[in-house]
Amino acid sequence: MPALRAIVRYGYAPFMMLGLTAAAYLVVSELAVAGDNPWAYLWLAPLLVLAYATAFGAEKIAPFFDEWNDHHEHGDTPTTVLHILVYEYQSIVGVVLIPVICWLFPFQGLWPTQWPLWAQVIVAFVISDFMFMIMHYISHRYAPLWRLHAVHHGVGRLYGMNGVMRHPLHQVIDMIIANAPLVIIGMPVPVAVMLGFMISITLIVQHSNVDARLGPLQKHLSIGRIHHLHHVNWGTEGDCNFGLLLTIWDRLLGTFHEKPPREITAKDLGVDEVPNFPKGYVEQFLFPLHYKPGQGEPERYRKPAEPAPTPAQEARRIVDAAE
Repeated sequence: MPALRAIVRYGYAPFMMLGLTAAAYLVVSELAVAGDNPWAYLWLAPLLVLAYATAFGAEKIAPFFDEWNDHHEHGDTPTTVLHILVYEYQSIVGVVLIPVICWLFPFQGLWPTQWPLWAQVIVAFVISDFMFMIMHYISHRYAPLWRLHAVHHGVGRLYGMNGVMRHPLHQVIDMIIANAPLVIIGMPVPVAVMLGFMISITLIVQHSNVDARLGPLQKHLSIGRIHHLHHVNWGTEGDCNFGLLLTIWDRLLGTFHEKPPREITAKDLGVDEVPNFPKGYVEQFLFPLHYKPGQGEPERYRKPAEPAPTPAQEARRIVDAAE
């Protein structure tokens, strides 16, 4: 078991972010583009399923916190699955709309379409990584956006399946800010598909309950403990480490913190003023309508106070304590 745990700790991130991304690239470049077969994009679906299955298995073998693996205790798995389906559906719709966007904004020609596909994918990801980081930073500073983004932060644990958990409206805004400009200047569909796949894989790895060891890259990737600090419910102490993958943008902005001021426990995640964050998808969808930052927990989420003990109960408690 120790040997298997070591394999998972050191092999999980490379397999997910390099192995599965390489497999997706072959599907897009060889089958979809070179083979002129748009239906080949459907092969990315089983690769995503494999990614979630790999995360689920790795979390059992080498978890950060065993408590985060207790799916029954947290009771959020069905809702998380719905979030995954909505997220991926919106991503597909975004790709389908690319021809429409190009028609509405005929500023094509700026994108380096003459470059190799792999180079275009890298450029697209780095730009999106920066744009998502800026959008993420603003979402923590601007109350209307925080009300939407708090849906992502409300969960009390991190695991692979809730990496893409977010309010649908916030995802739309993310896509408009981070991806639409690339499409407007000419980013082609194959690059957009690869970009969407890579973002999904990054979010899965970033939120996985896997004690991944990244070696010299530990300080440069927003994965594991670095991202845990971003999710703590310690007031504003989590307003750091906004990067999607790279920490360089946080370093430039002055929002990078490598180590937490104190040890992070399994119960330190969530939104501090909403300890009873709703579990159901519909309630999470409506959450921004009821949650007002700085005004405490909305009434509809508060647990009813326990009634005061009767004189007889209080007398019994005193007797029991004396015995």
